[in-house]
Amino acid sequence: MKVVLIPSMLLLLAYTSDAAEQATFAGGCFWCIEAPFDKLDGVISAVSGFSGGPEKDPTYRQVASGSTGHLEVVQVTFDPDKVSYESLLDTYWRQFDPTDAGGSFVDRGHQYTSAIFVHSPEQRRLAEASKAALAASGRFDAPIVTPIRDFESFTAADSYHQDFHKTNTAHYKRYRAGSGRDQFITKVWGAQSQAASKYHKPTDDELRQRLSQIQYNVTQKDGTEPPFRNQYWDNKATGIYVDVVTGEPLFSSRDKFKSGTGWPSFTRPLVAENVTEDTDFKLLYPRTELRSKHGDSHLGHVFSDGPKPTGLRYCINSASLRFVPVEKLVDEGYEEFVAHFD
Repeated sequence: MKVVLIPSMLLLLAYTSDAAEQATFAGGCFWCIEAPFDKLDGVISAVSGFSGGPEKDPTYRQVASGSTGHLEVVQVTFDPDKVSYESLLDTYWRQFDPTDAGGSFVDRGHQYTSAIFVHSPEQRRLAEASKAALAASGRFDAPIVTPIRDFESFTAADSYHQDFHKTNTAHYKRYRAGSGRDQFITKVWGAQSQAASKYHKPTDDELRQRLSQIQYNVTQKDGTEPPFRNQYWDNKATGIYVDVVTGEPLFSSRDKFKSGTGWPSFTRPLVAENVTEDTDFKLLYPRTELRSKHGDSHLGHVFSDGPKPTGLRYCINSASLRFVPVEKLVDEGYEEFVAHFD
């Protein structure tokens, strides 16, 4: 593998966790695929480069000319304790047209076609399930043509093509808009895919009418419900837990464990970027408070006394959550998480 020391790779070299994993995605111009992953909490690095062809150490000019079998790709190194592979897949599918076999928007040719390069049988299983769920969602009128291929090699592009959304921001934005990519994403996924999120916080009046007294007190006034006398502390059903205010996905039953505290406890979030951390001193000593990203709901706290694999205990108020059983995920718009339970 050709090694090019660029800023995002220097960050990777400094990261020493044995838990780090890699994922490789192609979805047209790698500038536009790199940027969304670069923003995800739990992503250690997102490096633009080339995969899929037999040629060794191809250059940008060779790949761009179509003279190789390689595709423009982004290789993502991530901490699975902070962001799941399923979350990466969800981000990936929202960046391009997976029904286009001829290229990506204005960029035509094999080098700009899409593909998921899997690094393990488990990644293949999740990628295939995610692709099937997207096809079944009815969001597209044509078949999903993005292939799922075994990863073989990766060559990093030159430093000029790394972090382009940061180093050449104006050019990057013009390119995205001019290519038609942004317009396509807005049309298929909604304007909020281009902005913050499809999840938004209702007004205070609406919340007072919709939430119970304990739900309002916990989520809006940073309260705490009583242990062992709350809805989900002993819930053993399979499904996901979403913010009771916005519906943004937060935790999975797969990561839930019996902590003995009397509150729902998880080893990690389902979607790490939806769970933010802050510090509070309500007990006169610092604790790491957890809040939902889009609803700003108080969720609970995280402690370092949890079980493997993370060693963390996300201690959450039931009043901050709504449970969506696995059999209702598609009906309630959470079809991207069906593969999580296969």
